[in-house]
Amino acid sequence: MSSWIDFYDFKHSVIYVNARHRDVHYRVIAEDIRAYVPSPEAHVLDYGCGEATSAPLVAEAAGALLLVEAAPNVRASLAARYASHPKIAVISADEAAELPDQSFDLVVMHSVAQYLSEAELMRLLSLFRRIVKPDGLVIIGDIVPPQWAAPAAAIALLRFAAANGFFWAAVGGLIRIFVSDYLRLKKTVGLSHYTEAAMMGKLKAAGYRAERARRNIGHNQWRMTFLARPA
Repeated sequence: MSSWIDFYDFKHSVIYVNARHRDVHYRVIAEDIRAYVPSPEAHVLDYGCGEATSAPLVAEAAGALLLVEAAPNVRASLAARYASHPKIAVISADEAAELPDQSFDLVVMHSVAQYLSEAELMRLLSLFRRIVKPDGLVIIGDIVPPQWAAPAAAIALLRFAAANGFFWAAVGGLIRIFVSDYLRLKKTVGLSHYTEAAMMGKLKAAGYRAERARRNIGHNQWRMTFLARPA
């Protein structure tokens, strides 16, 4: 995963084609996560949160929001942005591994699993199983199926861009992918893809009873979100 962390630790026009893309991307995700917050007192953890520019939307609905980000520059930016927010804290992945048992009502990992090896995914599922409360919920979002992953992502982005006013910027962003480090990393490091059955099997093996959500968190509805509770 380290190569992908390095890639996402710096701003690229192939990640978010402009500021509007970044902001609406995170707003939609935050709105979707907010809908799962079980109570105004809930403790929520967002693992691999990225820039999380709309995190206050989630925090408003919760008692506390902990953002976990492995990329150092992104994490420093998050810490500065939310330094004065009374409900939001920011920590590293190493710090997350030391969190106390059964301390969260909701744990979310969105659009991270594709950058993990199978062993890394299982390690994190075990961590989440430990830190979520017995009646809590773990959400694993944006799971990428093996079929038509790249064309589906491109179509979903263009539709999202057309609906939010950055269509031509998105077209340019898709073109820039072909000369970016993204494709090189995809070929050398790879991305992980899972069928629905495969992901359900991994969640069961990690000690959860799980189901696929009716819709994926975020704009790409070709991908999948899974809702998992301690078995």
